[in-house]
Amino acid sequence: MSHDDFDFEPIRGLPAELPKDEHLLWQGSPDWKSLAVRAYHVRKVAAYFALLVAWRVGMGLYEGHAAAEIGLSCLLLVTMGTIAVGVLSLLSYLNARSTVYSITSRRVILRHGVAVPLTMTVPFRLIDAADLKVHGDGTADIALRLPAKERIGYLITWPHVRAGKITRPQPSFRSLPGGLKVAQTLSAALASG
Repeated sequence: MSHDDFDFEPIRGLPAELPKDEHLLWQGSPDWKSLAVRAYHVRKVAAYFALLVAWRVGMGLYEGHAAAEIGLSCLLLVTMGTIAVGVLSLLSYLNARSTVYSITSRRVILRHGVAVPLTMTVPFRLIDAADLKVHGDGTADIALRLPAKERIGYLITWPHVRAGKITRPQPSFRSLPGGLKVAQTLSAALASG
C-alpha cells in the first residue's frame, strides 16, 4: 500500500482547486544539493571540521603526542563532521522533496515543511518587487519584497526566505534550477496580473 502525505491536494502543491479564472503558470522545487550549500551551509560545516582536524594534528605534533593518539582523535572529529554534514544533507533533501513552489496568474504559492506541511499564498497585489540572485551552479533565488505592513515569520518560513533578512523576512523561491526562466515567468505574470 502506497502512502502519500499530500494525497488530499487536488493539484500537487496547491491546497485547493484554482478558481476558474486563475491558471497555473509554473511549478517547481529547489535543487537539494544547492539548498544544502546555500541554506544548510554544508560546505562551511565541512570546512569547520577540517580546521578542527588540522588544529588537532598541529597541536598533537607540537605537544609531542603519539601518532596513534592524534589519529584516533582526528578519526573522532572526522566521524562527527561526516555525521553533521550527512544530517544537514538529509534535511536539505527532505526539505527540497516536500517543497513545491507555484506561480499562478494571480499569486505565488509556497508549500513546504518536512514534518508539518505549511502553505503560504502571496497575492500579486502584495508583491512590491521580486529580486533575482543567480548562483554559479545555475540555480537561483527569487525573493519577494512585501509591503512594510505585511509580516511573515522568519523561523516558520525558513529556509524559504531571503538569506540575511531576519527583521524584514522576504518569502523566496530558493535554489531553483533554471531560475532565470522562472523569474521571467513571474515577471510576465506580475506585469499582466
